[in-house]
Amino acid sequence: MEKSIHPAAIHHLPFFVTPPGETDVLMTATAIFLAIAVLAFGIFFFRLHSLPEQIAHKSGKLQAEIVAVLCLISLFTHMHIFWIIGLVLALVELPDFGTPLKRIAGSAEKLAGFGPGEGEVEIPRQAAPHGHAVADSAAATRNINEEPKQPAEDAVAPPIKPDLARVRARERAHV
Repeated sequence: MEKSIHPAAIHHLPFFVTPPGETDVLMTATAIFLAIAVLAFGIFFFRLHSLPEQIAHKSGKLQAEIVAVLCLISLFTHMHIFWIIGLVLALVELPDFGTPLKRIAGSAEKLAGFGPGEGEVEIPRQAAPHGHAVADSAAATRNINEEPKQPAEDAVAPPIKPDLARVRARERAHV
């Protein structure tokens, strides 16, 4: 084949027009640039979406997990309101409600005569509508349904002493 230009072509071709059989340098450079640009845009996009989460974690906010979930929701749904809410939550300092409530609970324990931490109770899994445990309700129902025993006329009933441990357990259950 002859390497001559076509007679209808202009004599001064631009630099990006390659002769037949040679590598197209402009197309190769454009493909590399496009691949790098797409990768850079993706990294920028992901970094931008995780920005509120990074802010919340760096400052040690309590709501950091909520911010992280909002950022993920925004990323996958493309609803940017979640990202804005996450950014606001990351930047706003929420008030500390836990410390005053713990102090109030400690003062209430002191007033009730409990030691520090003694007022913590496990709430029963199943509770009757009036708040007592189901087992206590069943025992009370059994005692009501039974006929009371008649004491002898001359017998003197012993004084009733409340079981303090049981009374405290019921009081704790009501808290």
